Amino acid sequence: MHTLAVVLHAPERLALDRLQLDEPGEGDVVVDIAFSGISTGTERLLWSGRMPPFPGLGYPLVPGYESVGRVVAADKGAVLSEGDTVFVPGAKCFGDVRGLFGGAAARVVVPADRLTAIDAGLGDSGVLLALAATGHHAVAAALPDLIVGHGVLGRLIARLVLAMGGEPPTVWEKNPARHGGAEGYAVIDPAADPRRDYRTILDASGDAGLLDTLIARLSRGGEIVLAGFYEAPLTFAFPPAFMREARLRIAAEWKPVDLAAVMALVDTGQLSLDGLVTHRQSAARCDDAYRTAFADPGCLKMVLDWRGCS
Repeated sequence: MHTLAVVLHAPERLALDRLQLDEPGEGDVVVDIAFSGISTGTERLLWSGRMPPFPGLGYPLVPGYESVGRVVAADKGAVLSEGDTVFVPGAKCFGDVRGLFGGAAARVVVPADRLTAIDAGLGDSGVLLALAATGHHAVAAALPDLIVGHGVLGRLIARLVLAMGGEPPTVWEKNPARHGGAEGYAVIDPAADPRRDYRTILDASGDAGLLDTLIARLSRGGEIVLAGFYEAPLTFAFPPAFMREARLRIAAEWKPVDLAAVMALVDTGQLSLDGLVTHRQSAARCDDAYRTAFADPGCLKMVLDWRGCS
């Protein structure tokens, strides 16, 4: 089998290439991808060449870990069936071309146990499940009362806080163009916020230079959760952190329990994914789509449409 896939050959050199797929093995399924999301965090770093050393990193590579598709072939022992709509968190099925993360392709071969059946009615909003699960992983230990950044991850985290019974958080956002779209919480410029008693501050911006600013806004014993992906080293002045007995926690990638929790909230209507996919583009125009996703501040989430690509 062959597939069309987005291939990053080198930093800022991207193309839609035809690749040979690995043959399905025991427990594998073949999925035709309908939609894949473009990450403005890790994928931006891969595209720009600024990704810090990371296991499996190297070019050429197929990016993408936010895909939704339909099972078209399943091994007899697989728990999924032909016709099932599934969330695909990536794939490694492209021979010598690295799958990091491998979801941006028209067809993939994936172990069935890595996939999650979802409601087909989610449409392209299903690509947001990875970010929602990432947000859940970040807040499961403590719901934040301040969120930094009102991009798509920050919005999902704010919605999760409310869905999980928390008080409406404050969200910091410096870009006025991103102040809209809040549902049940306030979005303000940091300069307009006098508070210095936040218990839990969650950074969803990925800005490596913010730690001193955030530490100054903590209550004694407060915690800063780092939920972005940071290309530069993080440093902070020790005395202010010492005076506040500040704590730092790093939220890594989501786990299956986070995805299950998010899906339950979506299924019951407690968590909405509406209004977060702002841009859509045919996968045939993937180079334009990636550049728009990374350069247009009005683009919260860009989705590639693979339907019709084969």
